[in-house]
Amino acid sequence: MDKPNTSVKVKEDHAVLSVFLNIRVANIQDFYASCKDLGAEFISEPKEFGGEFRCYMKDPDGYLIEVGQSKFKFKIQH
Repeated sequence: MDKPNTSVKVKEDHAVLSVFLNIRVANIQDFYASCKDLGAEFISEPKEFGGEFRCYMKDPDGYLIEVGQSKFKFKIQH
């Protein structure tokens, strides 16, 4: 697991769900710096993992948020 001191497991009571949010950004370094300046709590800095860069933060309620940036450039067509 690439999230320090964090593990993901299925709860024994299957009626209770554990969730985390996964978002993608165009520039993870800018996102990380901006959020840090605003006081966001990160549990890891942006690191390279395979085809992307990612880091992890917690929202004010303690929920895990994965932030990622693809190494590949995609052209958005409208």
